[in-house]
Amino acid sequence: MSTATIRQALLNRRMLICIFTGLASGMPLYLLISLVPAWLRTEGVGLVEIGFFALIGLPYTWKFLWSPLLDRYQLSLFSRSFGLRRSWMFATQILLFAAIAALGFFDPATQIWSIAWLCLAIAFLSATQDIVLDAYRRQILPDQELGLGNSIHVNAYRIAGLVPGSLSLILADSLPWQQVFPITAAFMFVGIGLTISVAEPRAHVRHPTTLQSAIVEPFNEFFSRQGVRQASLILAFMLLYKLGDSMATALATPFYLDLGFSMTQIGLIAKHAALWPMIFGGILGGILMLKIGINRALWLFGLVQIISILGFAVLARVGEGLWLLGLVISFEYLGVGLGTAAFVAFIARSTHPAFAATQLALFTALTAVPRTMASSVTGIIVEGVGWESFFYLCTALAIPGMLLLFKVAPWNSAQQHSG
Repeated sequence: MSTATIRQALLNRRMLICIFTGLASGMPLYLLISLVPAWLRTEGVGLVEIGFFALIGLPYTWKFLWSPLLDRYQLSLFSRSFGLRRSWMFATQILLFAAIAALGFFDPATQIWSIAWLCLAIAFLSATQDIVLDAYRRQILPDQELGLGNSIHVNAYRIAGLVPGSLSLILADSLPWQQVFPITAAFMFVGIGLTISVAEPRAHVRHPTTLQSAIVEPFNEFFSRQGVRQASLILAFMLLYKLGDSMATALATPFYLDLGFSMTQIGLIAKHAALWPMIFGGILGGILMLKIGINRALWLFGLVQIISILGFAVLARVGEGLWLLGLVISFEYLGVGLGTAAFVAFIARSTHPAFAATQLALFTALTAVPRTMASSVTGIIVEGVGWESFFYLCTALAIPGMLLLFKVAPWNSAQQHSG
């Protein structure tokens, strides 16, 4: 592909929309996995309890259960001015703003269950927003732009994590939490502005006309197209490819705090050290996928991702040094940025546009299983074996997903250059 063609692909309006879908989608998730654990830890909540807090992410795992509703029904409140996709986008974003802003008015010492239920509501709304944003993006991107568009989305998704994972942590050193959470919630207006300014996707696919067809047809289509055995291997790969990485980063902020770094240092160094490697990794990954295909990208980027986990073990052994902290985090985000870009493109390639919401919800829900179920016990593992051994375990758990590449994305497969 020529340089002019790559430049044209990078600068079209669809890529701009992918930036904003990533920003809107990423902020609520990183609030739950970065800011809330830091808040609870500074308020005296134990690592075991914080680890179990990962279970509030279950809506990300089970979102395929209600995704057919988003393929079938438009919210009547917005029937005149919004279409099927945009009505759900607007409703979830408004409710997310209100729920996030309310968090800081609860006391972790006495109202931990109320906080847990509110965080569960945020996770449900965030997962619902992800369903519709993923479906919207799948419908507006032509097949040849899936790799690049999803790379840009993932990039923006992680940049959004700098709001709760950096800015909010810095603010928390000088402002009460009752102000920090409303300020954080205000960033949801990025998504609200997107919803108001974009158009509904053109109706080039037939959406289900009954709830039954919205539930049944996406599963029948996937298993009939792939075959039961190959479809099962693909689902297993989606479950395992990022298992080690998800566990390694589940308690990242408490890990930095336990090493003695202040919240301001974490905000300024640990988080911002991720910014440029993340941007570079995501864009590089998208461009490379245009040249080498998704399959080979999964192999190469997956190896970088595994090596990056070992950086945490080095940091745990040394235990100090701002430069080492920045280096480890930079390489980790480079690996994750590359691996996630290829992984999300693979997921999108595995779907059919007519059933985008439900199939993408099912596939992305599988990728959330490690982050919720496995990560919920990370606190117990760390308490038992220590941080360094924990990261070695995470490295080992990343290998099974790589081995499945032999079956689901062979290096020399003819499909490697598709969408």
